[in-house]
Parts: sequence; structure tokens; C-alpha cells
Amino acid sequence: MADTLEFNEIYQEVKGSMNDGRLRLSRQGVIFKNSKTGKVDNIQASELAEGVWRRVALGHGLKLLTKNGHVYKYDGFRESEFDKLSDFFKAHYCLELAEKDLCVKGWNWGTVRFGGQLLSFDIGEQPVFEIPLSNVSQCTTGKNEVTLEFHQNDDAEVSLMEVRFYVPPTQEDGVDPVEAFAQNVLSKADVIQATGDAICIFRELQCLTPRGRYDIRIYPTFLHLHGKTFDYKIPYTTVLRLFLLPHKDQRQMFFVISLDPPIKQGQTRYHFLILLFSKDEDISLTLNMNEEEVEKRFEGRLTKNMSGSLYEMVSRVMKALVNRKITVPGNFQGHSGAQCITCSYKASSGLLYPLERGFIYVHKPPVHIRFDEISFVNFARGTTTTRSFDFEIETKQGTQYTFSSIEREEYGKLFDFVNAKKLNIKNRGLKEGMKQSYDEYADSDEDQHDAYLERMKEEGKIREENANDSSDGSGEETDESFNPGEEDDDVAEEFDSNASASSSSGDGDSDREDKKPAKKAKIVKDRKPRKKQTESKKGKDPNAPKRPMSAYMLWLNASREKIKSDHPGISITDLSKKAGELWKAMSKEKKEEWDRKAEDARRDYEKAMKEYSKSDSHRGERSKKKKKKQEKLVKGKGDKKGATSKSSSSKSPAKGMSDSFKSKEFVSSDESSSAESKKEDSEDEGAASPPPSSEDSASGSD
Repeated sequence: MADTLEFNEIYQEVKGSMNDGRLRLSRQGVIFKNSKTGKVDNIQASELAEGVWRRVALGHGLKLLTKNGHVYKYDGFRESEFDKLSDFFKAHYCLELAEKDLCVKGWNWGTVRFGGQLLSFDIGEQPVFEIPLSNVSQCTTGKNEVTLEFHQNDDAEVSLMEVRFYVPPTQEDGVDPVEAFAQNVLSKADVIQATGDAICIFRELQCLTPRGRYDIRIYPTFLHLHGKTFDYKIPYTTVLRLFLLPHKDQRQMFFVISLDPPIKQGQTRYHFLILLFSKDEDISLTLNMNEEEVEKRFEGRLTKNMSGSLYEMVSRVMKALVNRKITVPGNFQGHSGAQCITCSYKASSGLLYPLERGFIYVHKPPVHIRFDEISFVNFARGTTTTRSFDFEIETKQGTQYTFSSIEREEYGKLFDFVNAKKLNIKNRGLKEGMKQSYDEYADSDEDQHDAYLERMKEEGKIREENANDSSDGSGEETDESFNPGEEDDDVAEEFDSNASASSSSGDGDSDREDKKPAKKAKIVKDRKPRKKQTESKKGKDPNAPKRPMSAYMLWLNASREKIKSDHPGISITDLSKKAGELWKAMSKEKKEEWDRKAEDARRDYEKAMKEYSKSDSHRGERSKKKKKKQEKLVKGKGDKKGATSKSSSSKSPAKGMSDSFKSKEFVSSDESSSAESKKEDSEDEGAASPPPSSEDSASGSD
């Protein structure tokens, strides 16, 4: 026979709800691990007193009773597994696995039996229902009635609030059956009663969750938080884990108590109790017990008189009473040397602590995620800035946690930690578009030098734009001076086009119509060549002088070979980083020497640009650009004149005036070209209007 039996998808009944997990039976005992909380119930084989097999709602169930009265119920077994379990119990636990069916008659009268921590309501020899007395929160009595109230479980969709038992009177003298029933319940119930003096009291401790200042009274079986508004009584059996976490400022400490079930304040549930301590605060503590009792109960873990830091005393007392280990951060260290990472979860900023077996975030809201419940993690680019990234965790149940606004310097440390813990990384290999960002994260020292290079590049771009602006021709200056009027001209054109549509427009309107299209042609000319200007800037004239280098680049070119010789085999990236460090460490006098060289190079560049702008090649390019603009202007005028001649027959006087209107760019230095331009205009108009006579042209020129 096998030494162990394992069952998956087994449900443990706890306070009315079914918690799924894994059950393992071995020679040493029975172990159940809760899949949700990770809590482990360990029952030693020597403690088992009885095993019962019975049919339940989820198939078949196993009920185990221990010698100290505790009851454990597990459901989800198949009927075929009974023989295997029965043989295992006989061979390793020397117990007979009994089969007992529940009574389903529906009767509401019977006999109550108290066995250990279990109340059983039986009809005949068959149990109808059983109530673990540890679930009872209050017991009240009436004339012939006993009422039991229960602790509420937030995980259960439907909770049992209370049960009332009618106890008939008996003829026995001196014995009240109602009081006897209540005493049996209270002796085993989880009713918190502050009887006697507290072992010790901690005054005015700062509590972050729930927020406020509380006096903490330590009793043998529970913890009492007494505040100005609320009181909480926390049984030690509900404490799941203890954490002691150093704050990032190295001056404060968090002490976190994980609770299951949580404490309640109205509709709010607190799964974590978080205390904040200053490292500098000390205390001298005296336990309200004699030395023999302290030695007998705590076995050297506590002494009657203790002194030290306040957080050490609180954690030491809690560890001894709860009998659980205190979890502290492992060997993780962030970029700043702290054992935590500053980040944001939901709407609040807090600290994320990578532990040896999970992550914990404090403090609003507190979150604890174990490694064994993580499906995968993901490193994502920050939504607002590239200076930070997001760390996403998705559990096997599908719950997703996003810790945002993490400084990018923390990426390397966090990635190495996650990789060492062998967690599944969703974007291993890095997503497209994020590679450059995360490659930079790997070496955070480069960031300072990169910022300096970016500043130098920006200064170079500004100098280049200024040089290009100074070398541009007068035509571009005219365009720039005309730009502010574009909006007004567009409004005027829209108004004129509406006016020309009516047949009652006069000579004044036609004159305005002839003048406006000339400006419209100019606006079209302004907008289109700009694309060509930007395109022409991409392909620069090879004859143009090269712009000067900055002081840093002059020094780098002169020192590059020396750096290579001092550091053989250095890469280009490392060389740039090393050069940035040397430049920053350089004295002000040496930098001024290179600044003077850069200033001399800038003067030479400006002198060369002036000569280049006066050269024939540059002048030829300007004349070509000017000629193209004139051709477009003439074509635009001809199209507009042809359109206006069809809409009105009284255009010929205005046409002469439009011929006389010329922009600065249209007027040629050669006066003889005016007649040729007029002839070209008349040919473009065609048969719509006769060519103007020499007298008209003379009067128009006047």
C-alpha cells in the first residue's frame, strides 16, 4: 500500500463556506492546504480519534475528530474512493472509517449531544445537523429558550445568523436545563470575553489600517484594539501571517497582521492590520504574570521584564502568543538600496515588497500575493511617461493587479528577482516597440549622459535653424510677413464669392473681386511651396559650409583615441559613457579652452555662410525659385479672370485695373517685360474679352 494519498479539488467546510484545496494523507498525519489563503491545517496521526464517511451535497465527505475535540470536514470525494481511504486508515492510523448517514426526515425535535467542540442534533441514532461551537459568537437565554448567534463569513453567499433551541422544563430540582445548555455552549464557543487583566498593554499605537490611534491590550486568547470610536477583539486563531517590513526612509517600520476572517467596521472589511512604528521609539515592558507562569507558557520566548524598540517588543509578544513566524524581506535590494519599490496601486501610492515567497503591498489597500497563486507577471510601458513602467501580476483565479509608476531604474533589479524566483514572465523577449526602452533600463547609469547629449543635439538644431533662416531669400521673408493676414483674407474671399453670385453687383464689387483673387493666388503659393521647402531642407546643398561642432564634440574628437588606448576593447556605448564622465569631471578652466575653440569655429562658419549666400550658385537657385513663383502667380491670375468674365459683362474696365495690380514678387526689374506679360495674360483670357489697346495699357500703368 502507498505511504501517501493525495486528492485535488477537495473542499473544507469552514464557518458555513466551502474552501477548495488539496488534501494529503501520509503516515505522519493529514495535511490540507487552502488554495485561496495558502493556510495549512496539519493534523498529527496521533491526535486522530474518529473518522466518519457519509453522503453530502457535493458527493461524499470525510469528518475527522481529534482527541482534543476539534472537528474537520472535507467534501468532494467520489463513492469509489471509500475502500481506498478505509484501508489507509486501518493500516496507518489504526482507525475504522465508519459510515454514518444523515437523517433527512425533516423533524424538528430530537436530542442535543455535546461532544468536544461539536453540538450535534440527533433524531434517534442519526445526526440531523452539527454545529461547531467555535463558530458561535454569542449565546443568550430566555425562559425556555437558548439562542445561538454565529460569526459571519464574507466568503459565504448565504450566512446562518442564529439558531434557537426550545428546552423543555424538567422535574429535577436545583438544575436549570436552559442554564446547563448555555454553559455547555459557552465553555466551547468562541465568545470573546475580556475577563481578568491583560498580559500587557501598548498605549496610543499608530494604526494605518484601520486608521487611528489605538491602545492594544494583549490577552491570553485574543487581541483587543481600543480606539476613540471603535473597538476590535481579534482572536489569535484568526491571525494568518505576521510581517515586519522596513520603510523606505529607513526610519520607520511596518508591522502587518494578516487576518482571516477579517475584522469589520460597518460594511468595510479589514483583512490586514497595519501598525507604523518609529525606530527611535523605545519601551520598557513588564508582563502581568509571575516569572514561573511566563516560563511555563512561553518557554523562554518571553521574559517578565523586557526593554527595547517598541516595534521589536510588539512583534516579539505577538509572535509568542500567535505562535507564527514573522516574515521579513529577503535578499532583494532596489536601485536606492531599499528592500522595497515605490509604486502606485489603484489611486494611492505605496511600497511593494518582494518577499521570498510572495509580494506584499502596503498600505492602501494592502495586498498580499503568494508566488504559488501567480499565473504570470508582465512588465508594461508606463501610460504617461517613459520614465516609469508598470508591473502587472495575474493570478491563477484571473485576478489582475497593476502596480504603476515604478521608476525605470528599478527594472533591472525587479526583473532579476522575478527571473530568479522562476515566475512566468508574459513578455519575455520584450514586446515590439518596448525593446529600446527596456534595453536602456538595464544600464541606468547611461541616463545622465544621454540627457547631456540630447541637450547638445537640441542646441545644434537651434543653430542650424538660425543659419538656414539667415540664408533664405527675400521671397520667404515676404511669405512670412504675409502669413498673419491669411485668416482675414479667407473671410474676405468667402464674402466676395457670395457677393459675385448676385447679378446686381456693381463696378466696385467687380473691382474688389479682381483684387481678391490676386491675393488668393498668393495664399495658395504660400502654402504649397512650404512642403517643397521642407523637402529641400532634407537634401542639403553639398557646397554649403558645414555647421560648427560644440565644445564637447571638439574635445571628444580630440580625446577619442586616448580613451580607446586607456581602455582597450571598450565598446562605443561604454566609450560615450566614459567620455561623458570625463567631461563632467573636467575643470572649468579646461572647459573654457574648448569653449573658445567652439566660438572660433562658429565665427568661421558665419563668415563662410555670408560668402556662400553671395555666391553665383546660391543666387542662381534663388532666381529659379522666383521664376517658378511668378509662373504660378500668372497662371492663377489667368484662371480667375476667365471665371469672372463669364459671370459679368462689365469686367473690361476692371480688367485694366487688375492688369495694373502687381505684387512685389511679380514686378520685374526689367521694364520692357511688362508688355510681354500683358500679352501672355490676354492670350490666356481668349475670346472672353478683346485684347487691351496701347492707350488702355498706358492709362493702366499710370
